[in-house]
Amino acid sequence: MLKDIFYKKRRYATVQSGQVTGETDKVEPKEVPEGLMVKCPKCGAITYTRELEKNLKVCQACAHHFPMNAFERIATTLDEGHFFEYDADLLSADPLGFPGYVDKLNQDREKSGLSEAILTGEGTIKGYPVVIAVMDSRFRMGSMGSVVGEKIARAIEQAIEKKYPFLLFSASGGARMQEGVLSLMQMAKTSAALAKLSAAGGLYISIMTNPTTGGVSASFASLGDYNFAEPGALIGFAGRRIIEQTIRQELPPDFQTAEFLLKKGQLDRILPRKEMRDTLGKILDMHTVRGTN
Repeated sequence: MLKDIFYKKRRYATVQSGQVTGETDKVEPKEVPEGLMVKCPKCGAITYTRELEKNLKVCQACAHHFPMNAFERIATTLDEGHFFEYDADLLSADPLGFPGYVDKLNQDREKSGLSEAILTGEGTIKGYPVVIAVMDSRFRMGSMGSVVGEKIARAIEQAIEKKYPFLLFSASGGARMQEGVLSLMQMAKTSAALAKLSAAGGLYISIMTNPTTGGVSASFASLGDYNFAEPGALIGFAGRRIIEQTIRQELPPDFQTAEFLLKKGQLDRILPRKEMRDTLGKILDMHTVRGTN
């Protein structure tokens, strides 16, 4: 029985008045420290958190890709010790006076350790310098506000000036509703900056992670010279239910997944996390201009 698994029993028999009586000592189970183990939401496999992290937060049983925060993504993508952050002092304001917005921003800063929903900077991959931007869904669900758009635009400007490739990991629920039309304007700003990068002959690699939706998927996330995605990533603009109600049709089960988009030609490749660094290194090597003797 289950309780026999969780309790140790010792039975002592004594003879009292010709009858045998039993007494059971129960040892209460020790509490499992919070965060020691994690359950896969896809297959239900339970593994130690430390082992999951060693495996780049990919389930060993079903290859489900758990979310990565911006710091983890930087650590597993860039060469060790080669990262210089840009614009860490840029903070979101409250241009519309949205109730509770400032408090929520402060809570997310404290919870995530980030100043905003994106981390930008420069580093190296396999020795090749890159400008990199990594979105973090822990901060306002990775929503794109004015500062997110500004940091991306500034990072692209750095890539143009230094003639470095630009690499962006997107993870976002879309535009940030608390900033209204100012948030939507970032779609145009980032797209225009990428057009300048393209005109300058720069390389842009976009990697969509779970989720990449709304205005982010409809702007800079889909404009890469290479458009990659992690396995199983949710990628799309409007929600599934809204689309079905609009077109009055039932959508395929795998609709808005990376696998579906690959079949339809919107992605160049699905990149498992364990292949990410090597693949990026090969692309950067291929696009490196070497001098001649």
